[in-house]
Amino acid sequence: MRRLRTSACGVLLWVATAASAEPVSLVFVGDVMLDAGPGRTIAAGGDPLVLFDRVLRDADFTIGNLECPIATTGSVLGNKLWTFRADPRVLGVLTERFDALAVSNNHSGDYGREAFVETLAHLKSAGIRPFGGGANLTEAHAPLWIERKGLRIAVLGYNEFKPRSFEAGASWPGVAWSEDSQVVADIRAARTAGAQIVVPFMHWGWEREPHPGPRQRELARRMIDAGADAVVGGHPHVTQGADVYRGRPIIWSLGNFVFDGFSSRALTTGWVLRMHVDRKGVVAWNTLEAHMDEAGTPHPAPGAETPCWKRGDSRVGSCRNP
Repeated sequence: MRRLRTSACGVLLWVATAASAEPVSLVFVGDVMLDAGPGRTIAAGGDPLVLFDRVLRDADFTIGNLECPIATTGSVLGNKLWTFRADPRVLGVLTERFDALAVSNNHSGDYGREAFVETLAHLKSAGIRPFGGGANLTEAHAPLWIERKGLRIAVLGYNEFKPRSFEAGASWPGVAWSEDSQVVADIRAARTAGAQIVVPFMHWGWEREPHPGPRQRELARRMIDAGADAVVGGHPHVTQGADVYRGRPIIWSLGNFVFDGFSSRALTTGWVLRMHVDRKGVVAWNTLEAHMDEAGTPHPAPGAETPCWKRGDSRVGSCRNP
């Protein structure tokens, strides 16, 4: 089992009690797109994740959003402006760094259902658990179950950015769509099934917008009211800040993590979220800033101040990156 060996900006100090065992450390990153620039880096023998290798490996469980199918099959669907498909050789840089990857996004279906099913198979063969999508509607909405240190955690993945045509159905593969009533039902079902911690991982919001919109705010509160312990988001290609509602954190958007094709500072900046949870919920979390170069490779940003929070604080503060 991997363990976090360093504290988060000096604010995470753990004391084990009878009611709460040692916290579980989770890492979340935003969009991981391994076609185009990152794909060329890997094809040339490079590694776009090498500079964050330790951060990804040191958590008890690491999760990202896979913003492309990994396949050799399929053909481009419709007339989308941007479509992606990564070669299966990219799996080598993901293995041992990611425990699970969300496929609940607007690019998983870029090359059709055949490529999507191939992607699921590749991830599973590599020991990486896909979630937020599956062979049918039931599988797509099934939680990602994490069991570490006696704690049972459910992570739920949803997409709510068009096209909705790639939503999973009763008997066909696709992604989990963010329908409010279904999301609430899934959170409650996870609790009933024994989840002590529930975290929805959302693909939502408008691209390039620096702040969450009314839709995100309304849904985040509804999810927490239904029993979510935290809400983590992505998709807008920019970070969007963080808030606390009823003592539970909402990280609106982590932005990009591995992605090329952008030039502005906002679009080439992302956050790595390090979250610690116990039986009572989120103990503390912090974010590490990443800056992507022209090839889409993320670089650490020592000294950058990014959001962080610990239990008992009513507002999100900021911490300096190590």
